[in-house]
Amino acid sequence: MRVRKVANAPVSFGVFELSDAPPPLTADEMVRALADAGYEGIDSGPIGYLGTGSELAERLSGAGLLLAGGWVDLRYHDAEAFEQDLAGLDAALDFFAAAPEGDLPPRPTLAAPGTPERFARPGGNAPGLPASEWPAYAARIQQAVNRCRERGFEPAYHHHLGTYVETPDDVERLLELTDVELCLDTGHLLLAGGDPVECLRRWASRVTHVHIKDGDNKILAQALADGVDLRELMGRGGFARLGEGELDLPAVIRTLDEIDYSGWVIVEQDTLPGRRTVAQNIADQAANRQKLKDLGL
Repeated sequence: MRVRKVANAPVSFGVFELSDAPPPLTADEMVRALADAGYEGIDSGPIGYLGTGSELAERLSGAGLLLAGGWVDLRYHDAEAFEQDLAGLDAALDFFAAAPEGDLPPRPTLAAPGTPERFARPGGNAPGLPASEWPAYAARIQQAVNRCRERGFEPAYHHHLGTYVETPDDVERLLELTDVELCLDTGHLLLAGGDPVECLRRWASRVTHVHIKDGDNKILAQALADGVDLRELMGRGGFARLGEGELDLPAVIRTLDEIDYSGWVIVEQDTLPGRRTVAQNIADQAANRQKLKDLGL
């Protein structure tokens, strides 16, 4: 039986790293706002923001939310750094294990930090990983995948602007060299030159986690012209409220039905701390949830 649930994420409120600044709203305020808007789950954000252990379980259960997953960065391009990062992966898996149980378990969302060249010019506008380095890079991703499976979790890899897995061609290479499942992010794909609907169909057998995000290529083009990086692109609204960018959202929802997608659908609208008020962010996420409801999700 198909099970599909809709979640949101702390990045929609400008919460990326606990070291950035004091979060614009508390974890209790965020989970309550998302529950009130009709979301069924939340991504972890930076590990610790939602609490850990029993605090995490009590906070989410009290709001009626499940943990959808969470971002885990590993430096796959550097063998020594990757080995150091595995401790962080283990800590994240401990975090996921403490989450309330539900009919959809949380998915570790594997990803990589940005590269200087691609972060500076996102959207497939800077050189990627040399072909000779792909086998070792992919082997480390597979090692991380296997480590998650040993703990009872099935991870998904998140392609992302500014990283070595950014463009549709990069994703194809990743899928060819590993058996990792895919977290398809419509906004990152759109701004990297991909067609989210076509890619959903093409990669349907590997897509087990979906991030719904709108994108605006006009804002990307202006950011590139101004010489600003991915972070500033997010601050300028490169990821728009659903329906206000270029994503064909109705077609995405229809395609999820066509491929019989079962799993989490996570709404994200990446923004920077302080660029929008907390009230604006809460209103946007409520509007995003209503937009999906209007489309039958």
